[in-house]
Amino acid sequence: MICQKNKLIDFSEHKKIARFSVPENHRFSWHSQKPKRFLILRCFIAVDIPEKAREEIVKVQKILEKRNLFMGKLTEKENLHLTLKFLGEIDEGKVGDVKKKLKEIKFSRFKVKLREIGVFSEDFVRIIWVRLVGKEILELQKEIDRKLEGFFPKEKRFMSHLTIARVKSVKNREKLLEELSKIKLNCEFEVDRFFLKKSTLTGEGPIYENLLELNLS
Repeated sequence: MICQKNKLIDFSEHKKIARFSVPENHRFSWHSQKPKRFLILRCFIAVDIPEKAREEIVKVQKILEKRNLFMGKLTEKENLHLTLKFLGEIDEGKVGDVKKKLKEIKFSRFKVKLREIGVFSEDFVRIIWVRLVGKEILELQKEIDRKLEGFFPKEKRFMSHLTIARVKSVKNREKLLEELSKIKLNCEFEVDRFFLKKSTLTGEGPIYENLLELNLS
């Protein structure tokens, strides 16, 4: 504080006023901006299965469980789905790009059938699956590949199937394959939508959440 022509000037007060009069968007401009962090999501594109088809698959699972030919884990009824494309772990920004591309798809609803049961692979069984039959499901998958070209590689060998069990060990491989060949399914249903989904892995199994629903015309 000084005296100027009998007038007191308090510089500490002026400094205080100056400091708080700086526009909000100009403060701390000398500091570098921190890069924005995106959440990483484990994503895939899939078709959900209607209740009547789920019930048919559960019947098959019960047959396999009763015959006790392998050790492993049956897919939960609510988690049964057909994966059209697995995207893997991607950030939120890329999820937004995927949504935009998927919304461009124009495709008519169609019917598919549950048919034979098989495994991946016969020499070393790890997956038991049910195949879905219908040319339109293959065409839809190809259209998804086309729209996402540049973001993800195309599927080299797509086979439309539902995973119904994950196998840890097999008691008698020949017997298991023989029993699977005897089981026949003939369930038809309509596919009228598909989904972009998020998968969260837990100790009790995956938890799926829909990020985007896309209706077929």
